[in-house]
Amino acid sequence: MVRTRTRQSKIGILMIFICMVLVVTASTCKTFSLKDKSRELEITQTQLEQQLADAKVKKEELEKQGKYMKTTKYIEDEAKDKLGLVYPDEIVIKPNDN
Repeated sequence: MVRTRTRQSKIGILMIFICMVLVVTASTCKTFSLKDKSRELEITQTQLEQQLADAKVKKEELEKQGKYMKTTKYIEDEAKDKLGLVYPDEIVIKPNDN
């Protein structure tokens, strides 16, 4: 009877030890998996921050262009460029097409 209890307690301790090893192994695997996922998310975050910065710069450029397009200077430049219009006191010098 004493041997049976000793044997049962050794088996119980062994089972507890095996369970602990399994829990530690599973925790370690999950930790490495989470670290990899964290690295991937950091890379994605960096890329998104760069895209956001690029988008802000593009927005500022478009706002400046929009303001310029509302000015008379823009209208004059377009009339000169596309329609060839000039003021009466201006002289137009065109390059040779040679």
